[in-house]
Amino acid sequence: MKKIALISALVLSNALVFSVFAQTTRAEVKADAASSVKSGGTPKGDITVAPKAKSTAARADVKKDAAAAEKAGTIEAGEVAKEPKVKSVKSRAEVKAETKEAVKKGEASPGQGTK
Repeated sequence: MKKIALISALVLSNALVFSVFAQTTRAEVKADAASSVKSGGTPKGDITVAPKAKSTAARADVKKDAAAAEKAGTIEAGEVAKEPKVKSVKSRAEVKAETKEAVKKGEASPGQGTK
């Protein structure tokens, strides 16, 4: 009889301990969130989105300054300066022939695309 009483006491104590760590229900979470918003502790809606930074200068002023700088030649026209693509001075056939010759001489090891 003492063993049964001891086991039941342990089961009840475990139930009480684990009920403290139990997850809250959806309704409890929603109620907590609503009370936090109501008290002003949390902004309403999605709080992970950072607010947009306000510019210190008006858009017209920025455009005017950019146009003046472009006219003076201190910046290039457009939003991003484009670098010209570097074109090869040799044709593809010339490069392949050079590579083939270097492989024959042993100066280069055969790699991808060589036959």
